[in-house]
Amino acid sequence: MYTQDRNRMRETFFHAWRRYRDGVPLEGIESLIVAVVERHPEYHAILENADEHRDRDYEAEFGQSNPFLHLGMHIAIAEQLSIDQPAGVRACYQALCAGASEHDAEHRMMECLGEMLWQAGQGNTAPDPQAYLDCLAHLAARKPRRG
Repeated sequence: MYTQDRNRMRETFFHAWRRYRDGVPLEGIESLIVAVVERHPEYHAILENADEHRDRDYEAEFGQSNPFLHLGMHIAIAEQLSIDQPAGVRACYQALCAGASEHDAEHRMMECLGEMLWQAGQGNTAPDPQAYLDCLAHLAARKPRRG
């Protein structure tokens, strides 16, 4: 589902959610999108109002969370887990789930995924899967956060 085209990515979310709400059978990645969105009711209103949110910018420095980035990271993690790529990510996830819900474990994984992607962007390099796995292993070794 990876694309660098922000509008195309967002439209995929809007389209899948609209099809789901209209009772239209879902195709391909739409089922995964809807499953992730269902776990985030705080984003339902955004996805139901595409005209207002399609072009909106979210500024982290002003405390604004980007719902599309958040949902996209959940989807990326789900895809990684489904094929265990990078190799070992599934074992790290299972270790993170030992003291937390699956959803909370995914949120913790996002810390490492985001850091890996940020480092790659800063260095104009490919993402480093070993750094990602090392970060996940470090998180799994720490006591899980609650709530």
